[in-house]
Amino acid sequence: MRSFVLAASALLVFAACTPQAPDGAAAPPPADAPATPPPATSTPLPEEFAGGMDARGTEPFWGLQIRDTQITLQRPDHPAAVGKNAGMTVQNGKATWETQAGADRLAVTLSSEACSDGMSDLKYDYAAVVVIGSETLKGCAGHAGAMPREGG
Repeated sequence: MRSFVLAASALLVFAACTPQAPDGAAAPPPADAPATPPPATSTPLPEEFAGGMDARGTEPFWGLQIRDTQITLQRPDHPAAVGKNAGMTVQNGKATWETQAGADRLAVTLSSEACSDGMSDLKYDYAAVVVIGSETLKGCAGHAGAMPREGG
C-alpha cells in the first residue's frame, strides 16, 4: 500500500509540473520563451554558393575547394584530402559540409562574416573553419573564381 501511495504522489507531482491549457491540452510556451532554433536542413549547394566555394588559410597554409560533387583540401606536405560532397547543413547562419576523405573525417564550416587572412589586406566574404581528423584549420572563403587577389 505504501508503494502505491508513493507512486500516486509522484504521478501527481509530475502532472502538476506539466502546464496545461484550459481544455486540458498542453499549454503553449510563454510569450517570453526563447525561440527554438530552426532544425538543420541538408540541401545541395544553394544559389548563393553556385559555382562552388574556395577557402584558404595561413599558418599553416592550406586551400580548399567545394564543388557540386567533391570537396578537396590541399596542404603542403600532405596528400590531397578528397571527399564526396553530399550537400550541406545550414543552421544558425552557418553552412557545414561533412565528408570522409580517406581515413579522415573532413568538416567545413562557412559563416557569412568579413574575414582577413592575417598576412595581407585582402578581404573575404566568409570565415572558414576546416576540421580534418584532429586538426582544425581557420581561414577565409569566397566564391570560386572570385577570390580576392593582391594587386587587383
